[in-house]
Amino acid sequence: MSGDKKTKTIKTIRIDVDKCNGCRACELICSAFHAEPRYSSNNPARSRIRIIREPIRDLYIPVYAGEYTVAECAGRDKYTIDGKEYDECSFCRASCPSRDEFKEPDSGLPLKCDMCEGEAEPLCVKWCTHDALILEEREEEVEEQEEPEDLEIGLESLASKFGLDKIMDAVARLSKKS
Repeated sequence: MSGDKKTKTIKTIRIDVDKCNGCRACELICSAFHAEPRYSSNNPARSRIRIIREPIRDLYIPVYAGEYTVAECAGRDKYTIDGKEYDECSFCRASCPSRDEFKEPDSGLPLKCDMCEGEAEPLCVKWCTHDALILEEREEEVEEQEEPEDLEIGLESLASKFGLDKIMDAVARLSKKS
């Protein structure tokens, strides 16, 4: 780590829940963008954004995927919105061991919003016809530090799910095959 200060553009998506009508266009375009190959399929379970829906109460809350966490949080706060009670997990952006949200359905690997890397703006923002999702950018001073690679994050997730011994055994078997 060098400790040098640099400025970095931080992108966030501001959510205006009063404008969301629950159309789920954001989920559809996100899952299609992240399909392999791109736009070849549509599976909202692979989307990095989810809509918490209460159609009878006309309540729709977009939540997009944040960081992976290896442990379940200790928070069990309750939120009351329009007379309905929600637990804290409903609005959590993390992929964690205690729930299936923001995990790739086939592998169980965590999903994280990448702001549609390579695009001018996240497609969920672009496709939101009611302006419930708004891209905000700000400059922030940060210290340079090494980021964990995707492989490390994936291996941590697999180790949490299956245990390090099973992962090591599988790697040993694979190395014998090659």
